[in-house]
Amino acid sequence: MTQARFDTEGELTLVLSGTGARPARAELVGPRARVSATLTGRGKTWRAVFPLRASKWGGPELPLPTGEYAVVVVPASEADSPSPVDDVPLATGALLRAELRDGVVHVGPPLDLAYDSGEGQAALERRYATRTTPLENAVFFESFYGRNAGCNPLAIDRELARVAPHVVRYWSVVDHSVVVPDGAVAVVEGSPEWWRARGAARLLVVNDWLRRRFARRPGQRVLQTWHGTPLKRLALHRPGFDPRRMLAVARESLRWNVLLAQNAYAERILRKAYAFLRRPIWVEGYPRNDVLVTGDGTGIRRMLGIGDEERVLLYAPTWRDDRSEMVDFLDPAAFARETDAVVLVRGHSRTLLPGRDVEGPRVIDVTGFPDTAQLLLAADALITDYSSVMFDFSVTGRPMYFLVPDIEHYRGELRGFYFDLARHAPGPLLGSASELVDAIRHGDPGEFAERYERWRARFNSRDDGMAAERVVARILDQGFVER
Repeated sequence: MTQARFDTEGELTLVLSGTGARPARAELVGPRARVSATLTGRGKTWRAVFPLRASKWGGPELPLPTGEYAVVVVPASEADSPSPVDDVPLATGALLRAELRDGVVHVGPPLDLAYDSGEGQAALERRYATRTTPLENAVFFESFYGRNAGCNPLAIDRELARVAPHVVRYWSVVDHSVVVPDGAVAVVEGSPEWWRARGAARLLVVNDWLRRRFARRPGQRVLQTWHGTPLKRLALHRPGFDPRRMLAVARESLRWNVLLAQNAYAERILRKAYAFLRRPIWVEGYPRNDVLVTGDGTGIRRMLGIGDEERVLLYAPTWRDDRSEMVDFLDPAAFARETDAVVLVRGHSRTLLPGRDVEGPRVIDVTGFPDTAQLLLAADALITDYSSVMFDFSVTGRPMYFLVPDIEHYRGELRGFYFDLARHAPGPLLGSASELVDAIRHGDPGEFAERYERWRARFNSRDDGMAAERVVARILDQGFVER
């Protein structure tokens, strides 16, 4: 190795140069993405150019997600040994910034260093939170803290773009690896553009807590769509008395003007769990589930490289309060082999950053896939535990299996439940991977038919394919944005 540098002409790239035979392979390997270098050289010198972008699931090439990427250079022969990679100081391009330290490329969003500090963010907050200029006829969308552009906000965005295309649509993103809907404007969290858009939009549509300090300006509205019907206890209902948590919940819910609920059961829970008193809750079904009624899974299967004849099993466990990564109750490769199926692994959004993609024959990690509803549409059956995805997948009427080896610990110590899952679940509760395989191979799908119908009547009565249309109609009728 003779040189390492970032090329800032055009798109930001990492360039390594060396003498001797051209390496057999050179890659940047991260937890959720990897890229291969273009190698050139004729025996005396060589060059490796790493694009700092990647494509997943047949989509466009986008900047690498924020994270750390090991530089892997495999010599042409075993007689050669790789030499260390020189450090390269921070370089910033239009869509990302990168630094090379100790053989690892550290990738992040293209924030100006002047703003990438507590003082810089405080200055931006003061600049935009205290403005008195008129609000913009715009909507600021955020899904799962900007880690994707999906869930209920995405479905509302699509309907709003259809019926009111003149309304400006901003999407909060953690970096430019997040795909935003056509016609929308991506704003990177913490940038001046992000602070301006959040402070100027007449309506904010979010599905989780509002990050950073936020003060609603006169005339602004916040629609909190939330992100699931709850089985596990939330907010004020979580086990243990924690005054700081209670204060944080009360402060957060005061920021919202309207709360969206999938069903009447969720309305009752959310109102109490978030002390959302004397303010409207719209019980309209979930816009994100409209596609489960009106859509077809063929396109998403092809995007993922799955044949029409393949059986697809989606494994989507929730996160755990006592661990940062996804649970390991299932070996996806062994599960795919034993069930003769393609296994999609969907970790919770909270496990996206701490974890890394699982790999194996006929295993596809889709934790970073932007829209869970599309995965539900493609799946022939769902394996979950305590995740609210159970209330969404039941729209399809397809089989569900509950892999819950830690149910006593989860129910008794970690979270607790709002109802008895064992009594009401529309599928079998299973204590091990072997029990799961046996249930899939030999179980009777009709055994839970009566329970399934009761479940759908209780939780999916408004999931009729028109939820987004109803929600956007209310947004317009109540003047949250101008028609």
